[in-house]
Amino acid sequence: MWWMWILAALVCGIVEVMAVSFVFLMLAIGALAAGIAGALGASLAVQMIIFVVVAVALLFVVRPFLKGRVERSTPDVRTNADALIGRTGYVTEIVGERNGRIQFSGGEWSARTEGPSIPVGVEVCVERIDGATAVVSA
Repeated sequence: MWWMWILAALVCGIVEVMAVSFVFLMLAIGALAAGIAGALGASLAVQMIIFVVVAVALLFVVRPFLKGRVERSTPDVRTNADALIGRTGYVTEIVGERNGRIQFSGGEWSARTEGPSIPVGVEVCVERIDGATAVVSA
């Protein structure tokens, strides 16, 4: 019967690789501990107790530590439109409250400003992206 625990540990390990939540990893370690106990001759009741105790202990002690380490080591990467905020470019057509064009980030974008109009050639900073329009300031 011990091999069933090992099989359960393998299944939990495979699920953990896909989920990356550390829950199935803790269950896999608990099942592995129960499987080792079963291989050493422990009764089914003892195996189940070992599984529950090890899995629950790991879930409440080790998992929060691992989750915290992963979250701290993952950089806060801005993507898509958020990555454009703060970049600078140059006005190619006068930018007013309704329209205009700027050159930045390797392309030309439609732009508008919430302040006074910005003449051609002035360096601007992207404050936010509103749809497909960059909202800029001088």
